[in-house]
Amino acid sequence: MPRIDPVVAPYSTPLRERFARLLPEAMTPPAIFRAVARNEDLFLHLVDSGLLGPTGLLDRRVLPPALRELLILRTCVAARNDYEWHLHVDTISARMGLSAAQIADTRSPQPDAKLWAAHELAAMALTDALVKQLDIDDALFAQLRMHFDEATLIEMTQLVGLYTGVAMQVALARPERDIYRVPVPRVESNNV
Repeated sequence: MPRIDPVVAPYSTPLRERFARLLPEAMTPPAIFRAVARNEDLFLHLVDSGLLGPTGLLDRRVLPPALRELLILRTCVAARNDYEWHLHVDTISARMGLSAAQIADTRSPQPDAKLWAAHELAAMALTDALVKQLDIDDALFAQLRMHFDEATLIEMTQLVGLYTGVAMQVALARPERDIYRVPVPRVESNNV
């Protein structure tokens, strides 16, 4: 059971307009959007300011879509935010350029180096260090600087921070998982 009941349709006119900016027509807004919308002024501000858009938080089109999505999924894993991980996987992770194997590997404590480029492995190490330790040692910083300039590292860190904040909202609200994909039926085997 959710701790904070999400708003339900019929939505206020301002909420309907903002949901329409964020989501495909006829898609039920995610439970976390509807929970945050209990503070309607804040939710409207997040959308109106551009902080929350169709591909999530802080998509200024600065980071390549696949890298951005990787950072989000890895943040969800590091912050133990299974709700948001599934929300992204069920809606946009593949569209952002991640393969099924890469998506699954975002949950691995030690990512499979065969699935990722060196800069992606460094980005995952950054995410893990930020979320789990709130610290970046000099060796990791040097590795990151081989792949990213300072402005990009600041952008990446801000994104990780925002999605850590989402994990906090999820911990508070405990939204029910959104189901956006039709589950694949299990094939029962008659083999003994």
